[in-house]
Amino acid sequence: MARYIFITGGVVSSLGKGLASAALGALLQARGFSVRLRKLDPYLNVDPGTMSPFEHGEVFVTDDGAETDLDLGHYERFTGVSARKTDSISSGRVYSTVLEKERRGDYLGKTIQVIPHVTNEIKEFLSIGDDEVDFMLCEIGGTVGDIEGLPFFEAIRQFSHDKPRGQCIFMHLTLLPYLAASGELKTKPTQHSVKELQSIGIAPDILVCRSEHPIPDKEREKIALFCNVRKDSVVAAYDLKSIYEAPLAYHAQGLDQAVLDAFDISPAPKPDLTVWHDVYDRIHNPEGEVKVAIVGKYTQLEDAYKSIAEALTHGGMANRVRVKIEWVDAELFEGTDDVAPHLEGFHAILVPGGFGERGTEGKIKAAQYAREHKVPYLGICLGMQMAVIEAARNVAGLSTAGSEEFDHESSGKKRFEPVVYHLKEWVQGNHKVERKVGDDKGGTMRLGAYDATLKEGSKVAEVYGTTAIDERHRHRYEVDIAYREKLEEAGMSFSGMSPDGKLPEIVEWSDHPWFIGVQFHPELKSKPFKPHPLFKGFVKAAKDMSRLV
Repeated sequence: MARYIFITGGVVSSLGKGLASAALGALLQARGFSVRLRKLDPYLNVDPGTMSPFEHGEVFVTDDGAETDLDLGHYERFTGVSARKTDSISSGRVYSTVLEKERRGDYLGKTIQVIPHVTNEIKEFLSIGDDEVDFMLCEIGGTVGDIEGLPFFEAIRQFSHDKPRGQCIFMHLTLLPYLAASGELKTKPTQHSVKELQSIGIAPDILVCRSEHPIPDKEREKIALFCNVRKDSVVAAYDLKSIYEAPLAYHAQGLDQAVLDAFDISPAPKPDLTVWHDVYDRIHNPEGEVKVAIVGKYTQLEDAYKSIAEALTHGGMANRVRVKIEWVDAELFEGTDDVAPHLEGFHAILVPGGFGERGTEGKIKAAQYAREHKVPYLGICLGMQMAVIEAARNVAGLSTAGSEEFDHESSGKKRFEPVVYHLKEWVQGNHKVERKVGDDKGGTMRLGAYDATLKEGSKVAEVYGTTAIDERHRHRYEVDIAYREKLEEAGMSFSGMSPDGKLPEIVEWSDHPWFIGVQFHPELKSKPFKPHPLFKGFVKAAKDMSRLV
């Protein structure tokens, strides 16, 4: 039976609960334990799939097709454990399930209340798979004191009492602000946050205190005394140059030991941190630098492309170079034919996924620049579609080529020849999935892992080292296979297809040093200790380019 670690946050949001959870998971793995990480989000959306990146950052997609919080990306990158639908839940999903049961009559006419019906649903969710791993780490989104988080806090309080004594512990992240005027760290916000937690029946076993300055022993003792925890369970979390320093930094501060002590696991297995020492070395001892332009429309918010930024870092580590990312707003290119001033000097160009027409003409021009100037190019999802539209317009002679998505956005007015169309059916496992344009937006895309077959001798087959792959998807528009012959005559190779040969998965220019567009999201499967082949190859191409410039 799994031991449970509940991770909560206080004082302010965005303290790094997800990173702390992921790093702790990695440390427990280093000691030989198996782990699974979960995220409980109090917002009322069923999932973040319909939320703007400006609202919620990136949407992370699992192999089994769940659209989740970006923290699940951290969990996977640090532990290598593939997340599942059952590893992410929101208030919206909980309430939807409760109301569906009520409509079916499952509650036998009872009055439906937050306690016990909503809390029971959360507890059932927490129990899924608890016989599969040694430790289950469950992060509660938001901050203690938030009204919408109360059902989750009540559920984990009840859950800890339902389990045998010593089966659950609570880890609370807080902030120790530094007042320059008095030259001291203030512990009072942490005390108030813990008091708030205690008022709802939860006593933290471990406190992780974020701080920009070293925490003196006197302050640790004070926090331990007033928050009713052991002094060696007050763990400092300092700002780091790279998130991949976190496992080593938390180990140095004794976080994993404090957790094992709280569970009374003694003697504890010694950790093997060889992998993380290698990661640290590759980050801090690069042998060069490459500049990569990410041409997108959410460039003001880096969290919108979190996994892409991390995958580029992993590709840099594999090639012993530092990847310097510059975010380029695609709308800068609209209204001008000369994009060179914005893209000169970069060793590679990446066009990420996205939705809607805004910024797409700029992305098309970025793909054109990369093709004509032989600059390494990686197009992801929409970035692949833009490369195809660019090829259709400028090489294959289809001057009005575009995407059906853009016509749908403008009330159905037909402006483009749709080389990219709305995907109406596809094969998932052993059955056919069908979709209509008017369907609900949430959860209706082609989501999750699908197989693809690569063309023998293609650049992408060389990159992967195989002709059979599976990758994660998140899209509802697809390149139309009807245009394949015309585009291949123009020199664009359809080097990856779905197993049934109906859906283009990868395109490339065979006469280009490195120009690949993929319909899937390779960044979602990249890890610091196992960089994704496409990002490894893309950064290598950028490294080769840097030597030519």
